[in-house]
Amino acid sequence: MDTELLRAFIAVAESGGFSAAGKGLNRTQSAVSLQIKRLEERVGEALFERTSRSVRLTEAGGTFLPYARRILRLQEEAVGAVGEGAEASQLRFGLSEEQALAYLPEVLAGFTRAHPELHLEVICEMSPVLIRRLEEGELDLALAVRHRHTKTGEVVAREPLVWVAAEGFVPPVGAPLPMAVNPEGCTYRAQAFSALSRAGWDWRVVYTSQSPTGINLAVQAGLAVTVKTPRSVPEGCRILDTRHGLPALPHVDIELHRAPGVLPAATDAFVDALMGSIAHTEGVETVTAPTAPAR
Repeated sequence: MDTELLRAFIAVAESGGFSAAGKGLNRTQSAVSLQIKRLEERVGEALFERTSRSVRLTEAGGTFLPYARRILRLQEEAVGAVGEGAEASQLRFGLSEEQALAYLPEVLAGFTRAHPELHLEVICEMSPVLIRRLEEGELDLALAVRHRHTKTGEVVAREPLVWVAAEGFVPPVGAPLPMAVNPEGCTYRAQAFSALSRAGWDWRVVYTSQSPTGINLAVQAGLAVTVKTPRSVPEGCRILDTRHGLPALPHVDIELHRAPGVLPAATDAFVDALMGSIAHTEGVETVTAPTAPAR
């Protein structure tokens, strides 16, 4: 059976639509639709129920899905068993710069030694950018702070947000709070401004940067306050809280996103190693271990 048809079928089943599957496979919606039609003709059954608003697996489609995954995984294992001449697979993984600094040192060296057949490419971006790139087929796996509901995200951990300032910084009384923040679209920024607004505290943005390093420089110099997670408090800084007059901040959800379709065989091992590193990080509350799709 044509494995490209199986990949298209799995992508549609996991993403819930032909358009989303097309982005993940770098194909047009019409091309994916044609592949599903060809597969249904070969199977002799309708695999999806299509309406103007949704695409759902039929009973036959639900039965066929784990077999399709198993066929592709067996094919990958068979190719890998040929030996050193087999083509290496690639896993494109995205996360924020601060997450990379916190989690990857414990993961990278050991994992790459154990899985030399997998080429791991790491991309550091802000969470909204990571999700867009995954939805457009540019990433296979992403660890991101939840900004909106998606079909690809599974909550795996929670982290508190905290106010961070230089050791000697004293929040001004009766004056706007100087802030160093990420650009618009960052949930840390939105949560900070929302909390200050509810508390009736004015603020002014004095420093904006996409880079945590850039924000840290302004905070360490005593020029501004920022919002981070406890694991990311830079040297020479402290956490401020309600004792300093600042309002409480919420937790944020950390999600693991998988692109639709079948990922390399070593992906589950990488996720296990990543989750182990996250679980060992102080201040991070693991919600649940991410479940790999049934095969």
